[in-house]
Amino acid sequence: MVRMHFALAALFIFAILTLWVPALWPVTVFQIGIFTLCVLALWRHFPTRLAYPAIPLVAAVGWGILQLVFHLTAYPFATITAILRFASFLATFVAAFCLFQDSAVRRWFRSAMLWFAFVVSIVATLQVFTSNGRVFWIFPTDYGNITGPIVYHNHWAAFVEVVLPITLYQAFRRESDSLLYAGMAAALYASVIASASRAGTILTTAEIVAVALLMAVRGFATGRTVAAAFLRMAILFVAFTAVVGWSRVWDRLLMPDPMQGRREFNISSLHLIAAHPLTGTGLGTWPSVYPRYAVIDVGAFANQAHNDWLQFTAEGGIPFGLLMFSLFLWCLGPAFRTVWGIGVISVFLHAAVDYPFSRPALGSWPILIVAMLAARRKSPKPAPGSGL
Repeated sequence: MVRMHFALAALFIFAILTLWVPALWPVTVFQIGIFTLCVLALWRHFPTRLAYPAIPLVAAVGWGILQLVFHLTAYPFATITAILRFASFLATFVAAFCLFQDSAVRRWFRSAMLWFAFVVSIVATLQVFTSNGRVFWIFPTDYGNITGPIVYHNHWAAFVEVVLPITLYQAFRRESDSLLYAGMAAALYASVIASASRAGTILTTAEIVAVALLMAVRGFATGRTVAAAFLRMAILFVAFTAVVGWSRVWDRLLMPDPMQGRREFNISSLHLIAAHPLTGTGLGTWPSVYPRYAVIDVGAFANQAHNDWLQFTAEGGIPFGLLMFSLFLWCLGPAFRTVWGIGVISVFLHAAVDYPFSRPALGSWPILIVAMLAARRKSPKPAPGSGL
Protein backbone atom coordinates (compact mmCIF):
# COMPACT_ATOMS: atom_id res chain seq x y z
CA MET A 1 0.00 0.00 0.00
CA VAL A 2 2.82 2.37 0.88
CA ARG A 3 4.50 1.85 -2.46
CA MET A 4 1.28 2.30 -4.41
CA HIS A 5 0.97 6.00 -3.66
CA PHE A 6 4.49 6.46 -5.05
CA ALA A 7 3.31 4.69 -8.20
CA LEU A 8 0.25 6.94 -8.37
CA ALA A 9 2.44 10.04 -8.07
CA ALA A 10 4.87 8.75 -10.71
CA LEU A 11 1.98 8.01 -13.07
CA PHE A 12 0.63 11.54 -12.79
CA ILE A 13 4.08 13.08 -13.20
CA PHE A 14 4.45 11.13 -16.42
CA ALA A 15 0.94 12.04 -17.58
CA ILE A 16 1.35 15.78 -16.98
CA LEU A 17 4.85 15.94 -18.50
CA THR A 18 3.57 14.29 -21.70
CA LEU A 19 0.39 16.31 -22.15
CA TRP A 20 1.99 18.16 -25.04
CA VAL A 21 2.58 14.99 -27.10
CA PRO A 22 0.21 14.95 -30.13
CA ALA A 23 -0.25 11.19 -30.00
CA LEU A 24 -2.37 8.62 -28.18
CA TRP A 25 0.39 6.57 -26.55
CA PRO A 26 0.84 8.80 -23.44
CA VAL A 27 -2.93 8.73 -22.83
CA THR A 28 -2.95 4.96 -23.30
CA VAL A 29 -0.07 4.50 -20.85
CA PHE A 30 -1.81 6.72 -18.29
CA GLN A 31 -5.14 4.91 -18.64
CA ILE A 32 -3.63 1.44 -18.44
CA GLY A 33 -1.63 2.56 -15.41
CA ILE A 34 -4.56 4.10 -13.55
CA PHE A 35 -6.85 1.13 -14.30
CA THR A 36 -4.16 -1.22 -12.98
CA LEU A 37 -3.63 0.86 -9.84
CA CYS A 38 -7.37 0.96 -9.26
CA VAL A 39 -7.60 -2.84 -9.36
CA LEU A 40 -4.60 -3.23 -7.06
CA ALA A 41 -5.92 -0.63 -4.61
CA LEU A 42 -9.30 -2.37 -4.44
CA TRP A 43 -7.60 -5.73 -3.96
CA ARG A 44 -5.37 -4.46 -1.16
CA HIS A 45 -7.85 -2.19 0.59
CA PHE A 46 -11.40 -2.73 -0.62
CA PRO A 47 -13.56 0.00 0.97
CA THR A 48 -16.76 -1.02 2.72
CA ARG A 49 -18.44 2.04 1.28
CA LEU A 50 -17.44 4.53 -1.40
CA ALA A 51 -18.15 8.25 -1.09
CA TYR A 52 -20.73 10.15 -3.16
CA PRO A 53 -18.35 11.33 -5.94
CA ALA A 54 -18.19 7.74 -7.18
CA ILE A 55 -21.90 7.87 -8.09
CA PRO A 56 -21.79 10.48 -10.89
CA LEU A 57 -18.53 8.98 -12.19
CA VAL A 58 -19.99 5.46 -12.30
CA ALA A 59 -23.13 6.91 -13.89
CA ALA A 60 -21.07 8.61 -16.59
CA VAL A 61 -19.43 5.34 -17.60
CA GLY A 62 -22.72 3.44 -17.38
CA TRP A 63 -24.70 6.02 -19.35
CA GLY A 64 -22.10 6.07 -22.10
CA ILE A 65 -22.34 2.29 -22.40
CA LEU A 66 -26.15 2.49 -22.57
CA GLN A 67 -25.91 5.12 -25.30
CA LEU A 68 -23.79 2.70 -27.30
CA VAL A 69 -26.02 -0.31 -26.68
CA PHE A 70 -29.25 1.50 -27.56
CA HIS A 71 -27.74 3.47 -30.46
CA LEU A 72 -28.29 6.84 -28.77
CA THR A 73 -24.99 8.28 -29.92
CA ALA A 74 -24.27 10.19 -33.11
CA TYR A 75 -20.69 8.88 -33.26
CA PRO A 76 -19.99 5.57 -31.46
CA PHE A 77 -16.18 5.86 -31.62
CA ALA A 78 -16.26 9.27 -29.91
CA THR A 79 -18.52 7.85 -27.21
CA ILE A 80 -16.16 4.93 -26.61
CA THR A 81 -13.31 7.43 -26.18
CA ALA A 82 -15.42 9.48 -23.76
CA ILE A 83 -16.33 6.35 -21.77
CA LEU A 84 -12.62 5.60 -21.35
CA ARG A 85 -12.04 9.21 -20.23
CA PHE A 86 -14.77 9.02 -17.58
CA ALA A 87 -13.49 5.57 -16.59
CA SER A 88 -10.09 7.19 -16.03
CA PHE A 89 -11.70 9.74 -13.70
CA LEU A 90 -13.51 6.95 -11.86
CA ALA A 91 -10.37 4.79 -11.57
CA THR A 92 -8.41 7.78 -10.30
CA PHE A 93 -11.02 8.51 -7.67
CA VAL A 94 -11.33 4.89 -6.50
CA ALA A 95 -7.57 4.24 -6.38
CA ALA A 96 -6.86 7.53 -4.62
CA PHE A 97 -9.80 7.10 -2.23
CA CYS A 98 -8.44 3.72 -1.14
CA LEU A 99 -4.89 5.01 -0.71
CA PHE A 100 -5.86 8.27 0.98
CA GLN A 101 -7.59 6.56 3.89
CA ASP A 102 -4.24 7.05 5.62
CA SER A 103 -3.86 10.72 6.65
CA ALA A 104 -0.06 10.46 6.35
CA VAL A 105 -0.45 9.38 2.72
CA ARG A 106 -2.79 12.31 2.09
CA ARG A 107 -0.25 14.77 3.52
CA TRP A 108 2.59 13.22 1.53
CA PHE A 109 0.64 13.29 -1.71
CA ARG A 110 -0.44 16.92 -1.28
CA SER A 111 3.20 17.81 -0.69
CA ALA A 112 4.24 15.84 -3.78
CA MET A 113 1.63 17.63 -5.91
CA LEU A 114 2.79 20.98 -4.56
CA TRP A 115 6.50 20.46 -5.19
CA PHE A 116 5.95 18.95 -8.63
CA ALA A 117 3.73 21.85 -9.70
CA PHE A 118 6.22 24.38 -8.32
CA VAL A 119 9.16 22.93 -10.25
CA VAL A 120 7.14 22.67 -13.45
CA SER A 121 5.87 26.25 -13.00
CA ILE A 122 9.45 27.57 -13.01
CA VAL A 123 10.15 25.69 -16.22
CA ALA A 124 6.83 26.83 -17.69
CA THR A 125 7.46 30.51 -16.99
CA LEU A 126 10.94 30.36 -18.50
CA GLN A 127 9.57 28.57 -21.56
CA VAL A 128 6.97 31.28 -22.19
CA PHE A 129 9.73 33.81 -22.83
CA THR A 130 12.61 31.75 -24.18
CA SER A 131 11.49 28.51 -25.85
CA ASN A 132 9.99 29.86 -29.12
CA GLY A 133 7.23 27.27 -28.94
CA ARG A 134 9.50 24.34 -28.10
CA VAL A 135 8.55 22.10 -25.18
CA PHE A 136 11.52 21.88 -22.81
CA TRP A 137 13.39 23.91 -25.45
CA ILE A 138 13.68 20.73 -27.55
CA PHE A 139 10.39 19.56 -29.06
CA PRO A 140 8.75 21.91 -31.59
CA THR A 141 5.00 22.57 -31.48
CA ASP A 142 2.50 24.55 -33.50
CA TYR A 143 1.96 26.96 -30.61
CA GLY A 144 3.73 30.27 -30.04
CA ASN A 145 3.64 30.58 -26.26
CA ILE A 146 3.64 27.34 -24.31
CA THR A 147 3.65 26.83 -20.57
CA GLY A 148 5.79 23.88 -19.65
CA PRO A 149 4.38 20.57 -20.89
CA ILE A 150 0.88 22.08 -21.29
CA VAL A 151 0.52 23.95 -24.57
CA TYR A 152 -2.89 25.53 -23.86
CA HIS A 153 -2.83 28.41 -21.38
CA ASN A 154 -6.25 27.68 -19.85
CA HIS A 155 -5.27 24.08 -19.19
CA TRP A 156 -2.11 25.30 -17.51
CA ALA A 157 -4.17 27.61 -15.33
CA ALA A 158 -6.46 24.72 -14.33
CA PHE A 159 -3.39 22.67 -13.40
CA VAL A 160 -2.16 25.47 -11.10
CA GLU A 161 -5.61 26.18 -9.64
CA VAL A 162 -5.65 22.72 -8.07
CA VAL A 163 -2.42 23.11 -6.10
CA LEU A 164 -2.19 26.85 -5.36
CA PRO A 165 -4.55 26.66 -2.32
CA ILE A 166 -2.38 23.85 -0.87
CA THR A 167 0.65 26.12 -1.12
CA LEU A 168 -1.20 29.08 0.35
CA TYR A 169 -2.53 26.91 3.19
CA GLN A 170 1.01 25.90 4.12
CA ALA A 171 2.28 29.48 3.86
CA PHE A 172 -0.39 30.75 6.26
CA ARG A 173 -0.24 27.84 8.67
CA ARG A 174 3.46 27.00 9.00
CA GLU A 175 5.25 29.98 10.50
CA SER A 176 8.70 28.40 10.28
CA ASP A 177 8.45 27.70 6.53
CA SER A 178 6.05 30.49 5.64
CA LEU A 179 8.52 32.36 3.44
CA LEU A 180 9.37 29.20 1.49
CA TYR A 181 5.74 28.39 0.74
CA ALA A 182 4.95 32.03 0.01
CA GLY A 183 7.70 32.00 -2.62
CA MET A 184 6.32 28.81 -4.12
CA ALA A 185 2.83 30.33 -4.25
CA ALA A 186 4.22 33.44 -5.93
CA ALA A 187 5.97 31.31 -8.57
CA LEU A 188 2.77 29.38 -9.29
CA TYR A 189 0.71 32.56 -9.50
CA ALA A 190 3.27 34.27 -11.74
CA SER A 191 3.19 31.31 -14.15
CA VAL A 192 -0.56 31.83 -14.62
CA ILE A 193 0.02 35.54 -15.28
CA ALA A 194 2.73 34.63 -17.80
CA SER A 195 0.36 32.21 -19.53
CA ALA A 196 -2.13 35.10 -20.07
CA SER A 197 -5.14 33.02 -19.04
CA ARG A 198 -7.93 35.44 -18.13
CA ALA A 199 -10.08 32.99 -16.21
CA GLY A 200 -6.97 31.55 -14.58
CA THR A 201 -5.82 34.99 -13.43
CA ILE A 202 -9.21 35.79 -11.93
CA LEU A 203 -9.62 32.42 -10.22
CA THR A 204 -6.09 32.20 -8.77
CA THR A 205 -6.39 35.77 -7.47
CA ALA A 206 -9.69 34.79 -5.85
CA GLU A 207 -8.00 31.74 -4.34
CA ILE A 208 -5.37 33.91 -2.64
CA VAL A 209 -8.02 36.11 -1.03
CA ALA A 210 -10.30 33.18 -0.15
CA VAL A 211 -7.56 31.13 1.53
CA ALA A 212 -6.44 34.11 3.62
CA LEU A 213 -9.99 34.80 4.79
CA LEU A 214 -10.84 31.16 5.42
CA MET A 215 -7.65 30.56 7.41
CA ALA A 216 -8.63 33.35 9.79
CA VAL A 217 -12.35 32.51 9.92
CA ARG A 218 -11.80 28.78 10.37
CA GLY A 219 -9.23 29.40 13.10
CA PHE A 220 -6.46 27.53 11.29
CA ALA A 221 -4.14 30.48 11.97
CA THR A 222 -4.29 33.60 14.10
CA GLY A 223 -5.17 36.91 12.52
CA ARG A 224 -1.66 38.16 13.22
CA THR A 225 -0.09 35.13 11.52
CA VAL A 226 -2.37 35.48 8.50
CA ALA A 227 -1.62 39.21 8.20
CA ALA A 228 2.14 38.68 8.44
CA ALA A 229 2.09 35.84 5.90
CA PHE A 230 -0.18 37.82 3.57
CA LEU A 231 2.25 40.77 3.66
CA ARG A 232 5.16 38.50 2.74
CA MET A 233 3.12 36.98 -0.06
CA ALA A 234 2.04 40.35 -1.40
CA ILE A 235 5.65 41.47 -1.67
CA LEU A 236 6.68 38.25 -3.39
CA PHE A 237 3.65 38.27 -5.69
CA VAL A 238 4.42 41.82 -6.80
CA ALA A 239 8.07 40.92 -7.40
CA PHE A 240 7.39 37.70 -9.30
CA THR A 241 4.58 39.09 -11.45
CA ALA A 242 6.64 42.19 -12.22
CA VAL A 243 9.28 39.90 -13.68
CA VAL A 244 6.85 38.06 -15.97
CA GLY A 245 4.82 41.20 -16.73
CA TRP A 246 1.10 41.89 -16.73
CA SER A 247 0.80 43.36 -20.21
CA ARG A 248 -0.35 40.26 -22.10
CA VAL A 249 -2.99 39.14 -19.63
CA TRP A 250 -4.07 42.75 -18.98
CA ASP A 251 -4.67 43.31 -22.69
CA ARG A 252 -6.76 40.14 -22.79
CA LEU A 253 -8.74 41.17 -19.71
CA LEU A 254 -9.54 44.51 -21.40
CA MET A 255 -10.90 42.92 -24.55
CA PRO A 256 -14.23 44.59 -25.45
CA ASP A 257 -16.00 41.25 -25.79
CA PRO A 258 -14.29 38.58 -23.66
CA MET A 259 -16.98 35.99 -24.48
CA GLN A 260 -16.66 36.36 -28.24
CA GLY A 261 -16.85 32.88 -29.78
CA ARG A 262 -17.65 31.21 -26.48
CA ARG A 263 -21.05 32.92 -26.38
CA GLU A 264 -21.94 31.52 -29.78
CA PHE A 265 -20.72 28.05 -28.75
CA ASN A 266 -22.94 28.28 -25.67
CA ILE A 267 -25.97 29.24 -27.77
CA SER A 268 -25.34 26.31 -30.10
CA SER A 269 -24.96 23.99 -27.10
CA LEU A 270 -28.29 25.19 -25.71
CA HIS A 271 -29.95 24.50 -29.06
CA LEU A 272 -28.40 21.06 -29.03
CA ILE A 273 -29.72 20.43 -25.49
CA ALA A 274 -33.20 21.56 -26.53
CA ALA A 275 -33.15 19.07 -29.41
CA HIS A 276 -31.97 16.14 -27.23
CA PRO A 277 -33.03 17.01 -23.66
CA LEU A 278 -33.17 13.52 -22.15
CA THR A 279 -30.69 11.30 -23.97
CA GLY A 280 -28.16 13.76 -25.37
CA THR A 281 -26.28 13.14 -28.58
CA GLY A 282 -23.77 10.70 -27.08
CA LEU A 283 -20.81 11.34 -24.81
CA GLY A 284 -17.90 12.82 -26.74
CA THR A 285 -19.97 13.76 -29.78
CA TRP A 286 -20.24 17.54 -29.39
CA PRO A 287 -17.54 18.31 -32.02
CA SER A 288 -19.29 16.04 -34.53
CA VAL A 289 -22.82 17.34 -33.92
CA TYR A 290 -21.98 21.02 -33.40
CA PRO A 291 -21.85 22.06 -37.11
CA ARG A 292 -25.58 21.28 -37.45
CA TYR A 293 -26.37 23.78 -34.67
CA ALA A 294 -23.62 26.34 -35.30
CA VAL A 295 -24.63 30.01 -35.32
CA ILE A 296 -21.24 31.26 -36.54
CA ASP A 297 -18.41 30.00 -38.71
CA VAL A 298 -15.22 30.33 -36.67
CA GLY A 299 -13.10 29.31 -39.61
CA ALA A 300 -11.61 26.38 -37.74
CA PHE A 301 -12.57 23.03 -36.26
CA ALA A 302 -14.56 23.50 -33.04
CA ASN A 303 -13.01 20.82 -30.87
CA GLN A 304 -14.94 21.54 -27.64
CA ALA A 305 -17.89 23.60 -26.42
CA HIS A 306 -15.62 25.73 -24.19
CA ASN A 307 -18.08 25.01 -21.40
CA ASP A 308 -17.80 21.54 -19.92
CA TRP A 309 -21.11 21.82 -18.07
CA LEU A 310 -23.08 22.59 -21.22
CA GLN A 311 -21.14 19.95 -23.12
CA PHE A 312 -21.90 17.32 -20.47
CA THR A 313 -25.59 18.21 -20.77
CA ALA A 314 -25.62 18.34 -24.56
CA GLU A 315 -23.91 14.97 -24.88
CA GLY A 316 -25.62 13.18 -22.00
CA GLY A 317 -28.95 14.94 -21.58
CA ILE A 318 -30.28 17.20 -18.83
CA PRO A 319 -30.47 14.46 -16.13
CA PHE A 320 -26.85 13.54 -16.82
CA GLY A 321 -25.76 17.18 -16.72
CA LEU A 322 -27.47 17.68 -13.35
CA LEU A 323 -25.86 14.54 -11.97
CA MET A 324 -22.40 15.76 -13.00
CA PHE A 325 -23.15 19.17 -11.50
CA SER A 326 -24.01 17.45 -8.21
CA LEU A 327 -20.33 16.47 -7.96
CA PHE A 328 -19.46 20.17 -7.84
CA LEU A 329 -22.13 20.80 -5.20
CA TRP A 330 -20.83 17.92 -3.07
CA CYS A 331 -17.32 19.37 -3.12
CA LEU A 332 -18.35 22.78 -1.77
CA GLY A 333 -18.67 21.81 1.89
CA PRO A 334 -15.50 19.72 2.36
CA ALA A 335 -13.44 22.06 0.17
CA PHE A 336 -14.26 25.13 2.26
CA ARG A 337 -13.85 23.19 5.50
CA THR A 338 -10.33 22.07 4.65
CA VAL A 339 -9.34 25.32 2.86
CA TRP A 340 -6.60 23.52 0.90
CA GLY A 341 -9.33 21.80 -1.14
CA ILE A 342 -10.87 24.89 -2.73
CA GLY A 343 -8.71 24.44 -5.82
CA VAL A 344 -11.18 21.87 -7.08
CA ILE A 345 -13.94 24.50 -6.87
CA SER A 346 -11.85 26.81 -9.04
CA VAL A 347 -11.44 24.12 -11.69
CA PHE A 348 -15.18 23.41 -11.68
CA LEU A 349 -15.83 27.14 -12.12
CA HIS A 350 -13.20 27.33 -14.86
CA ALA A 351 -15.12 24.53 -16.62
CA ALA A 352 -17.95 27.02 -17.21
CA VAL A 353 -15.77 28.93 -19.70
CA ASP A 354 -13.39 26.24 -20.90
CA TYR A 355 -12.82 22.49 -21.01
CA PRO A 356 -10.39 21.26 -18.31
CA PHE A 357 -12.15 17.87 -18.18
CA SER A 358 -11.61 17.12 -21.86
CA ARG A 359 -8.36 15.20 -21.31
CA PRO A 360 -7.99 12.13 -19.08
CA ALA A 361 -4.82 13.17 -17.25
CA LEU A 362 -5.68 16.84 -16.77
CA GLY A 363 -9.27 16.07 -15.75
CA SER A 364 -8.03 13.45 -13.28
CA TRP A 365 -5.74 16.03 -11.60
CA PRO A 366 -8.57 17.74 -9.64
CA ILE A 367 -10.17 14.32 -9.05
CA LEU A 368 -7.19 13.57 -6.79
CA ILE A 369 -8.29 16.43 -4.53
CA VAL A 370 -11.89 15.21 -4.65
CA ALA A 371 -10.63 11.80 -3.49
CA MET A 372 -8.67 13.43 -0.65
CA LEU A 373 -11.75 15.32 0.49
CA ALA A 374 -13.85 12.15 0.35
CA ALA A 375 -11.27 10.02 2.15
CA ARG A 376 -10.86 12.64 4.85
CA ARG A 377 -14.59 12.54 5.54
CA LYS A 378 -14.51 8.74 5.83
CA SER A 379 -11.40 8.67 8.06
CA PRO A 380 -11.47 9.15 11.83
CA LYS A 381 -12.24 12.77 12.65
CA PRO A 382 -9.01 14.83 12.63
CA ALA A 383 -8.10 17.27 15.33
CA PRO A 384 -9.56 20.80 14.88
CA GLY A 385 -7.33 22.94 12.71
CA SER A 386 -5.21 20.03 11.54
CA GLY A 387 -6.44 20.32 7.95
CA LEU A 388 -5.75 16.63 7.38
